This record gives sequence, structure tokens and C-alpha cells, in this order.
Amino acid sequence: MMAVVNHLSGLRLLLRQSLVRPITCGRAVPARLAAPTLYPSSFCQPAACTRLYATKKAKGKAKGQAAKVNISANLVEDIISLEDVKEDMTAVVEALKDDFTRNLSIRTSPGALDHIMVSTEDGKFPLNQLGQVSMKSPLLIMVNMSSYPEATAAAARALRESSMNLNPEVDGAIIKVPVPKVTREHRENLAKTAKQFSNKAKDSLRRVRSNAVAQVKKAKEGHSEDTIRLVEKQIQQMADNISSDIDKQLAVKTKELLS
Repeated sequence: MMAVVNHLSGLRLLLRQSLVRPITCGRAVPARLAAPTLYPSSFCQPAACTRLYATKKAKGKAKGQAAKVNISANLVEDIISLEDVKEDMTAVVEALKDDFTRNLSIRTSPGALDHIMVSTEDGKFPLNQLGQVSMKSPLLIMVNMSSYPEATAAAARALRESSMNLNPEVDGAIIKVPVPKVTREHRENLAKTAKQFSNKAKDSLRRVRSNAVAQVKKAKEGHSEDTIRLVEKQIQQMADNISSDIDKQLAVKTKELLS
């Protein structure tokens, strides 16, 4: 009889221990969520409650990947020519590079004045088409306007109003252009001008994007809304890539000017 009582007591103990597992994370866990412990003296502690969260970097990466689209140009050629849009956007970057090269050079040379446009009664012409530009010395550039003397004043004005910090002196049909000393202030002014050029490039880029999107919206009839939306996203993605390229060009040029 005593053996039966002891056996029943042991069963009750096992039953109580199987109903409730050890407390984890501040609350009891019902035993039905896991296998009951048969041997109380040797049960395994459950792992601490943890919850894995995606990092901001991972979320951003996943979001960026989801936003990317790549539509075949052949599939939407009746809506818009994506190749033409790409060419127009790329032309904006090329124009910016050209502006940087022509207008933001630390070293002044005869060729650096070739791009300067002179307004005359017959229209606008590059300086090197109106006069002969030569380097008189490392500190002086000469512009001989003998072949077009009536444009001498206009040429001097164009040189003065350029972003190259020039102070030309007129002597008859000869324009003397002292080479400016490269000071820290001059470098900083050039860097500011580079920023202005990049802002203008982004304005041009926005116009290209807006015109392209407007063209796509006109082609809504005969195409699904999903297709139109994807084309618009493709155009925006192209514009974002070019905008990023503009920022890179500005960073490189600014470093060059200030270093």
C-alpha cells in the first residue's frame, strides 16, 4: 500500500512539472508548446527569447533593389524612345564637363580663352575666330584684333565678364590679358562657380525628365496603367543615375580646384 502511495505522489509531481516550463522572458510558457520534461533533474533550459530585426542598411538595400526597373526599349518604343531620353540626359553631363574644362581651369593658357563668346552686331562668335590669341609671356596673354578691330571693345568686355577673373587692357587693336595669380580666394570662387554649373545641369536634367514623363502620359490610351507607371519609373531611375554622376563630377572638380 505504501508503495502505491509513493508511486501516485511521484506521478503528481511529474504532472505538475510538465504543466509549466521554466519562466523565460518574464512569463510562464505552457508545456503544450514543447515536449514535457521527463527528468526534472536534467531538463535543458530553453534559449532566451530573441527577435531578429532587419538593419536599416539591409532595409535600404532591399528597398533600392525593389525600386529598380529595367524595361526593354523595344517593348515601349511606341510610347517613348528611352534611348533618346538617355542621350539627352547624358548630353547634360557632357555639357557640364565642357563647362568645367573651359571655365574652371587653374592654369591660364591661350586655349583657355577660345571658348569665350563675343557678342557683335553680326551675332556671337568665339574669341579665337575674331582675334589671334597668343602667349606673350607666362604672365601675359595677347589678343590681336586687327582682323576685326570693331569687335575689340566687345571682346574685352567678354573677357572681363567671364568667370576666369580676367582684367584685360585695350591698346588699340591689341588686348592685353594679364594671367591672374592663383590665390586661395580665386580657387574658392572657382569652386562656387562649379557648384553653380552643377545646379544648372540639374535644372536641365529635370527639364529633360519632365518632358519625357509628359510624353509618356500622352500615350496612356491603348496602354495599361502598370506599363505607363513602369516607364515613368524607368525615366526617373535614369534621371537619378545622371544626377548622381553630376554630383560625382562636382566633387572631383571641387577637389581639384581647392587642393
